[in-house]
Amino acid sequence: MVPEMSEASRSRMLDVARAAVVRAAQVTRAVQHDLDRVKVVTKDDRSPVTVADYAAQAVVAHWLQQELGPVRLVGEEHAAALRTDDHAALRRLVVEAVAPVWPEVDEAALLDAIDLGTQDPDAAGFWTLDPVDGTKGFLRGGQYAVSLAWVVDGAVELGALACPNLDPDPAHDLTTPGRGLLAVAARGEGARQAELRADAELAPLAPPGPSSDTIRTCESVEAGHSDHGANAKILEAAGLVAAPVRLDSQAKYLVVARGQADAYLRLPSTKGYVEKIWDHAAGALVATEAGRVVSDFSGRALDFGHGRRLEENRGILAAHPEHHARLLAAIRKLGFG
Repeated sequence: MVPEMSEASRSRMLDVARAAVVRAAQVTRAVQHDLDRVKVVTKDDRSPVTVADYAAQAVVAHWLQQELGPVRLVGEEHAAALRTDDHAALRRLVVEAVAPVWPEVDEAALLDAIDLGTQDPDAAGFWTLDPVDGTKGFLRGGQYAVSLAWVVDGAVELGALACPNLDPDPAHDLTTPGRGLLAVAARGEGARQAELRADAELAPLAPPGPSSDTIRTCESVEAGHSDHGANAKILEAAGLVAAPVRLDSQAKYLVVARGQADAYLRLPSTKGYVEKIWDHAAGALVATEAGRVVSDFSGRALDFGHGRRLEENRGILAAHPEHHARLLAAIRKLGFG
């Protein structure tokens, strides 16, 4: 049995998580605004997201350790390649990217911080991080997220989600970069949101109720990431007319949580693909605590207690309870569950 954490400890950990993703987002924003220079230095069109991934993971790991002491972090990145002589230029760029929020950083400290994320999950509690969720969105100047969550005994207890290109105004066009949005959640305590600034005041995330039979659905931009054809069949079987909202990353969970879209469906297009925990942990908690229902295509809750992947789940469905029930019934009818 995992011992319960005090309310004060939970609050403190959530404050630290919020500060960590805000700092990381400051770094990723700067890299995204400087894509061309990074590409020239490294002669690699994908290197900007690599710089941002490494830098954001280092910033979050360093901040967690500084504020909370020794931590268990399950991250997406490791520094093995970055330590080699072949990647000296890339390593210098990462240090340069991190320096504004971690002035005393040097290469050794940077590499060690990144490698804090190579630890294994533990039922007693661990952090999981996606430093740049939505690689293609990041590279095209679109939506992406920095996602950090605290997981205990297979359930997400705390989540902090920074979406640097979402806007606090729900009427803002999702295809146009906004001012940045932060959402945080604690299990059983609701979700809150604020503009993506360290000093912004958090407000309860209270989305509107369901719309009519014409709904807005979130999908991945790339058809290769999710089966758009399956989604269309599900919506038709549910008797729902959909206007797709296509964007990258866990920003989709936040868009559904805020009522800017009514549902998020994700059925991987690659047979045998298993979702990674850091791709869903924080976003799923934010949506759940905002009153949405999040499950797999069988109606089961997402289970984060099986290592680095959601081994017991297939498909993702996040929606208002009314729409979730209709969509899940359609999924079962079509045999996708």
